[in-house]
Amino acid sequence: MATRLSLLLCGLACAVTTTLAQPSPQVQSRITKAIKAAANLSSSDIDYTQFVNVFIGTDNFGDVCPGASVPFGMVKFSTDMTGYAPAGYITDNTQTIRGISPLHDSGTGSSLGTYGNFEVMPMTCPGGFDTCLTSLTARETFRKNNTDDASPGYFALTLDNGIKMEATSTRRAGLERFTFPKRTKPYFVLDLANDLPGSFAGGSMNIDPQKGRITLNGLWSSSFGPTSFFHEIFACYDVTNGGNQTLDEFGVWTADTNGLDAKGLGQTQLNFTRNLIGGVYQSGALFSFKNTPQEILLRVGISFRSTDQACSNAETEVGSSSFDEVVAQSKALWNEKLSKIEIDVANTPENVTEMLYSSLYRSFLTPNNATDETQGPFADTTHHYFDSLYCSWDTFRTFYPLMSLTSPVEFAQIVDSYIDAWRVHGWMPECRANHMRGWTQGGSSADPIVGHFAITYHDEAEALGIDLNDLYSALLADGNDTPPNWDIEGRQADAYIKYGYVPASALVTNSVGRQTREGSRTLEYAFEDFAIRQVALLLNKTQDVETFTQRSLNYRNVFDGSVKSDGFQGFAQKRFSNGTFVFTDPINCSPQDNVSRSCSLQDSNTGGFYESSSWEYSWFAPHDTAHLISLMGGNETFVKRLNHFFDAGYYQAGNEPSFQTPIGYHYANHPALSVDRVRDVVFSNFDITPAGIPGNDDQAAMATLLSWHLLGFYPVPSSSQLLVLSPFIPKYTIHNSFLNVSTTITTKGFDLRSVKQTIPKNVAAYVANVTINGVPSASRCHVDFYDTFKTGGDVVIEVTADKDSADSCNGLLPESISTGGFATVR
Repeated sequence: MATRLSLLLCGLACAVTTTLAQPSPQVQSRITKAIKAAANLSSSDIDYTQFVNVFIGTDNFGDVCPGASVPFGMVKFSTDMTGYAPAGYITDNTQTIRGISPLHDSGTGSSLGTYGNFEVMPMTCPGGFDTCLTSLTARETFRKNNTDDASPGYFALTLDNGIKMEATSTRRAGLERFTFPKRTKPYFVLDLANDLPGSFAGGSMNIDPQKGRITLNGLWSSSFGPTSFFHEIFACYDVTNGGNQTLDEFGVWTADTNGLDAKGLGQTQLNFTRNLIGGVYQSGALFSFKNTPQEILLRVGISFRSTDQACSNAETEVGSSSFDEVVAQSKALWNEKLSKIEIDVANTPENVTEMLYSSLYRSFLTPNNATDETQGPFADTTHHYFDSLYCSWDTFRTFYPLMSLTSPVEFAQIVDSYIDAWRVHGWMPECRANHMRGWTQGGSSADPIVGHFAITYHDEAEALGIDLNDLYSALLADGNDTPPNWDIEGRQADAYIKYGYVPASALVTNSVGRQTREGSRTLEYAFEDFAIRQVALLLNKTQDVETFTQRSLNYRNVFDGSVKSDGFQGFAQKRFSNGTFVFTDPINCSPQDNVSRSCSLQDSNTGGFYESSSWEYSWFAPHDTAHLISLMGGNETFVKRLNHFFDAGYYQAGNEPSFQTPIGYHYANHPALSVDRVRDVVFSNFDITPAGIPGNDDQAAMATLLSWHLLGFYPVPSSSQLLVLSPFIPKYTIHNSFLNVSTTITTKGFDLRSVKQTIPKNVAAYVANVTINGVPSASRCHVDFYDTFKTGGDVVIEVTADKDSADSCNGLLPESISTGGFATVR
């Protein structure tokens, strides 16, 4: 969910506040100017990075990192700030800066923060070396209002003392540039120990003044997983810029929270073991430069293997390139990714253009490609390795299906990483944070991710480096084998298989895990079984198809038809092993719940649902919504209940179980109502301000949800089915360079006036017809990936102002298992 660990800390009563003064107004002015100018350019001349607002999501608990990165980059240079700042940076101008660092995650939901290692803080020390303020609190500095600036591959911020900090990056390295006021001596504090969560468990640092190089390494714990797990990070700082800068003073410093701020001029080493009694380490390097240079350039390399590799990464990826050259290289990489979706800029609303490309940018920001940077049990792997997968529960719904449209190569690399985790651990990761297994939320949510890849790219799997037999074996392990600890991988499979649901208060003798979230885990397990079923169907595993088809219907086993709420009957509930349902008020843990209660991973969460209410989770059966409609009383009641869900305030745009509900009307044969609802959802929850997403970005789950809405489609994971909506864009083309195909979507009859929260009367917005390469579609509610984006060509979505005439599928309803759907795979 959007504020995963913040819920652990403050429940559902967290206030949402919006602050001003950052970023610089020039950011929005520059974007608006670029969009206007692009209307007169050919697509080949457009710089798509100019449409991206990297500051969207840096307020309102969005936890977006606006720092300098390349697509899927391991490093993301950004400042680290006080207050609630899980990604390091926030817009709040009441918070101070404690340094700029090369490692961050973006939109993770970890309110403790992630990474933030090896901060550098520039400063002036008029009294000399011993007077520099090195401790965390003493060195904190405010920034100048309206000066923060960033774009893909570039980040800048100016401190209120006039020092400007800039950064640019490669995959594993980058440059930090600092501009000082004239005639001031540049000093720098380089922090060894402090990461954002404050989890340092020992490490070392070495200053080599002859080479002008500082190397650091240490152990830190996970940001979203057991704190008993530790990972190691290595850094290499080249501080003389190829001999163009001359070190003057150098040494070490240590500090604490009780006033210690000690310096060791000329000392070159720090070496710490883990502090067993606890407490905060503060330590690092302090150095200055001769001749009061106004500009200082630091080259930084990062590795998860060794300091030698960190230095090599800086040497090979940056080398002697200038700051501007690295910015240009990064920008080119971003343009290659962003240009995969080419829109009619001239006739698209400017805010839609900005929202779309800013969302696409964030969809390529994570997870982090740490291939060849493996450690621990993956140290010798020959497979791709991606980190910061937290969490698959967030991303399987919209993130990876969008990747299937544009980026099968990277999709395959990430799938390879998931499968390799099965080879190493025996189960695929649900979460992987900081190179360690993190907490499971819904179960084995990797299943619909690798399942979606198999369904969409099985013919190309071998060419993309994926062994479908290994993929299927990994799925079966997730579905059938109970791990020793299902808090960090896999499922509580034995109990689920035995009872047909996850039982509450069950006797467990051979594994451990937090026995909460029984209702939501059952719903998620059932959909994960659908993913396994789909791949079994693909591979002609007849017996497994039957087994997992039946198991995919287990969502029904936690549906209690006797429970009533707000005049509607039938809600998901947790259930004892003897079959008795345990009543939970469906309103509990919803936005309308005015009682402070545990709703996340806490042991005190007794409601049966994860970060959600039964009102919200009871809609979750994407593979069998037709039967869910019958459980809820039929089409008419289903539509009334959906309307009430939104009108009563139970819907949460920033919570993944809510993602498909705005399109739920399709399944009741009322697609025009879905069009209305999606328009309202978009303009009620998303915009182009720093507070422009509804809470945490959740590893670009929000970004890709918005992208699908703007493009006029919505995916059914682990299938090739795409639900059809009404695009916010008159025309766009999606390019798939691996398949060498392009698909152009034209909104025939597009009316600019329809792109608002409430569609005006007599304005065309509702889907009248869909044609694919000139052939009418069998339904105007859904199309197939294989007929459209897999083969390329032209898709025309004709819209009408006649809402009544458009309010049916005019053919086949979206597929459901219970009505014979998903009988074959393409």
